Amino acid sequence: MLVLLGTPGVVARAGVAQAGQPASPDPALNQSIAPDQPVAAGQVELSAGHIDIGPRFDDGQWTLLIHDDSAEPVWRDPDRTVLRVTEAAVQTVPDDPAYEFIGVSAGTPVYVVPQVQQTDVVWVGWNTQDPQVMQTIDRGVTLELAGVAGPGTVTMYLQAGTFSAPQVLWRSAEPPGQPMWVEVNTHTHANWVFTEPGVYLVAVRATADLISGEQVSAVRHLRFAIGDTVTTDTALAAQPPVVEPTSSAATTDDDAGSAGGQSPWLVAGLALTATGLAVALIVVVLRGRSARRRAEQERSTGAAT
Repeated sequence: MLVLLGTPGVVARAGVAQAGQPASPDPALNQSIAPDQPVAAGQVELSAGHIDIGPRFDDGQWTLLIHDDSAEPVWRDPDRTVLRVTEAAVQTVPDDPAYEFIGVSAGTPVYVVPQVQQTDVVWVGWNTQDPQVMQTIDRGVTLELAGVAGPGTVTMYLQAGTFSAPQVLWRSAEPPGQPMWVEVNTHTHANWVFTEPGVYLVAVRATADLISGEQVSAVRHLRFAIGDTVTTDTALAAQPPVVEPTSSAATTDDDAGSAGGQSPWLVAGLALTATGLAVALIVVVLRGRSARRRAEQERSTGAAT
């Protein structure tokens, strides 16, 4: 079966990871990140251990990096890092309607990066715990699934216990976007489900408002090698598709509307209103001219008699 055990106390409501919750029973989720942790330069494959994606300022530039805590903690460049999901991660989809969102039939084998750590499977989560990030952002970060290239589909969901309903966060079968609001100083893990072996490039957009009033955003691709037959070189050589620059970013349970600018529906409504006013003005002008012509004709007729 899929690993259904969750991390009670980490998730406050569906799709929203928040800080300030009760301490998790999993001590691996209770962490802090030193401000001087370096960014490793070399290429690497990670097939086990604790991994987080998270925003960071690298040489003063906002970006999204991989925090590798599988050995000595370091940050890594996603373009030079392969996340290997081995055959040890294979599970079968439960015969339960609650898991129809995965998009494949019950009993189908899939690759699962679990929400709860297994020693022989890479453990991928996210955090907003870099010290400079915590000092600089206003409240939190929006993480979006900006696109997926791969042989199958990718689904990410949370489950707070065996008997709780799954809380779907990202599905590659749906249009890009799917914003997820993450409070500052948060560390969370979820279930990732891959339906086919092969190379997946998962584009993640991280957007935040800074306390200075500036908005920052960056898109990076996570490189997953699913299954034992995919080579690391193949995963590193894969070219990611172009990601659309537009973003729904920033629409959260706490913010009604997009932080990226005016809603397209609002713009369309304003345009229609302006058009209507222009037409009305033209009608008024034409009617005024017609009335003046009639008055002039009546005056001419009266003078002639």
